[in-house]
Amino acid sequence: MTETALTVHQAARPAGFPTAAHFRFAESPVPAPAPGTALVENLYWSVDPYHRELMDGGFALDAPLEGRTLGRVTASRTPDLREGEIVFHRQGWRTHAVVRPEEVRRIPHHPGVPLSAHLGILGGTGLTAYVALTRIARLRAGEDLFVSGAAGGVGTATGRFARLLGAGRVTGSVGSQEKVRYVTEHAGYDAAFDYRSAPVAGLLAEAAPAGIDVFVDNVGGEQLGAAIGALRERGRVVRVGTISQYNTPDAPPVLFDHAEVVEKSLRIEGFLVKHHRDAQEELYDFAVPHLRSGALVADETVLDGFERIVEAFLLMLRGGNIGKILVRA
Repeated sequence: MTETALTVHQAARPAGFPTAAHFRFAESPVPAPAPGTALVENLYWSVDPYHRELMDGGFALDAPLEGRTLGRVTASRTPDLREGEIVFHRQGWRTHAVVRPEEVRRIPHHPGVPLSAHLGILGGTGLTAYVALTRIARLRAGEDLFVSGAAGGVGTATGRFARLLGAGRVTGSVGSQEKVRYVTEHAGYDAAFDYRSAPVAGLLAEAAPAGIDVFVDNVGGEQLGAAIGALRERGRVVRVGTISQYNTPDAPPVLFDHAEVVEKSLRIEGFLVKHHRDAQEELYDFAVPHLRSGALVADETVLDGFERIVEAFLLMLRGGNIGKILVRA
């Protein structure tokens, strides 16, 4: 274990897209655990779109940032956390953290399943996709699905889960032709399009000419409006995120025919995954056997070295990743 700890602080509020100058690394001695706590050396870090929203005021300036992290207990002064245990906690964006037992979740050992999956397809990313399909949309076998941000962490998990749940035609929107190829060849999508290449309504009509039953929306904006037009009677919109607006707070409102919501009996519902933690064991029961058999694969972009965590965050905001983006120690 090193003798020096690193943390990332937010140095300024961004106006628009953040840059590396909005962050700074701070060095300090490795903290010592107090009675009732344990020291965790972090192994994997998650960078997530919601961090961009928090940069506008949710994060305190000149203080360590929070985030989802996996780490190993290296020194413990509580009987509730044993040295060597692997735990999940939210004191991310730092190499070391002192935690109390109630602040962590022990990571179960599933032979044949990589540890990184617990920040991706078995973590909050996968749980978001699973809840979106099973609890909010209540996807039924044979139903046709459209997913925006299909090449991201939630998007790839949604495509793979939908295929395992018996969905009909699965269509996705992505940001490049490379990603079109990836999601259609690897992530369970029947069709995909580059939303930058033409108006989305036309692209969606071409990719899903018979319409859709469910829209899982990670993006918002023009894609939400197009999806509402493509939904069949009793269609459902599941609002997961609005990444298209995170760096453009003055973006114009979404335009769609509001009468369609009534005339087609549509349902639009958003959710926060933190309100569905009770589904975690259900996700394990669903996903782990498929991961072991190879029927389910974790899509990941991994950057090595904690010093690259800001780079990873900015890469994710620009759509430079495929699948869940992680930083590995």
